[in-house]
Amino acid sequence: MADYRLTPPEEILETTVQHLPLSKSISARALILNSITRNAQAVDHSKVADCSDTRVIAACLPLRSGTADVADCGTAARFLTSFYAATPGVDIIIDGGNRLRQRPIAPLVDALRSLGANIEYVGTDGRLPLHIQGRQLSGGAVKLNASASSQFASALALMAPTMAAPLTIDLGGEIPSMPYLLMTLKMLANRGVEWEQRGYAFHIANTPCKPCDIEAEGDWSAAAFWYAIAGVSTGWVTLPQLQRPSLQGDAILCNIGERFGVITNDADEGTGVELSATPDLWSRLDMDMADYPDLVAPLAVTAALINLPFVFTGVGNLRYKESDRIAAIIEELARIGIIASATDDTLQWEGERQPVTEMPVFDSHGDHRIAMALAPVALFIPGIIIRNAHVVEKSYPDFWLDLADAGFTVEDISSTPEP
Repeated sequence: MADYRLTPPEEILETTVQHLPLSKSISARALILNSITRNAQAVDHSKVADCSDTRVIAACLPLRSGTADVADCGTAARFLTSFYAATPGVDIIIDGGNRLRQRPIAPLVDALRSLGANIEYVGTDGRLPLHIQGRQLSGGAVKLNASASSQFASALALMAPTMAAPLTIDLGGEIPSMPYLLMTLKMLANRGVEWEQRGYAFHIANTPCKPCDIEAEGDWSAAAFWYAIAGVSTGWVTLPQLQRPSLQGDAILCNIGERFGVITNDADEGTGVELSATPDLWSRLDMDMADYPDLVAPLAVTAALINLPFVFTGVGNLRYKESDRIAAIIEELARIGIIASATDDTLQWEGERQPVTEMPVFDSHGDHRIAMALAPVALFIPGIIIRNAHVVEKSYPDFWLDLADAGFTVEDISSTPEP
């Protein structure tokens, strides 16, 4: 574990971010698709995000028996469950850490079983661990409750090329994070697998995947923390790894950023983007975040720091992430006097504050996005501490290095008594 004390730059912030990761979402999908593609070239790991989710997927894909330990990687758990279920000859247990064992997986298991999968719960119904015996799945029509996560739909779609018949996924209505399912479908199309949408149903051909270069892009979800830092510091940030247009829904940051004072321009060098400040803020930040859940934590902290009231709807599924992110955001904002509140599907702050009487010591809640979202607070309160800051390894292992390169002092106080 690592506890970090953060102090902001002494000068106005101006930095080029060198280690922004490649997209975790694209990389995870590409690894699965590459594994089911005949005559696929060996994975070029320079084009794959280096983070815990992708490492777990890459390590588990060759397994056909024994136990696949996915730790606390939700993406790996869902995609590998579908992969193992649709792979003949597999006889495996898939398991994870305590938090992951609490997260729902029954909708995916039910859908896979309806397609002929042989999956049994080892312990509690609806939760990991699972015993999976792989076989070719039938394809055909399947109804899926993906209200907890769009990854259930993506996990099914990724295996459509291996099924005996085309696959139709009937979602029954809108789902959270729809851009992530569309990312999956576009990546299938890049490999010659046709699909079409019919209302809330998606019809996917069972055409074998053709070899395809991995769609390496910088991670827009990770970029959100630099948008936050740019907005709070009114400084300048260059992100050379980002691509426009993008497969990633979180590229919506280009538009959202203007609402909290950050302008996005193409970088002069022709690749990436440059962020700069504008004094033209919106009076409020009221948004439906159902399609952009990974942006909620950094946007909430940023809005609070620049005194921008907000109402975020469509956030209910955030309670089932690496932490209960809604509860975590409210708890950590309270440490800086921000009194936010929530309902089942809404997170909001209308400007209520309370006095702060001590230096904030933040809890990452074991959640990479919570830890990174809190970093900009150091620009207002030098010397804040973030507990268990190592959790950024899940998606952005070099975040603290990039923060130090931007002029922040990042001091590891893990074995140092608090003052």
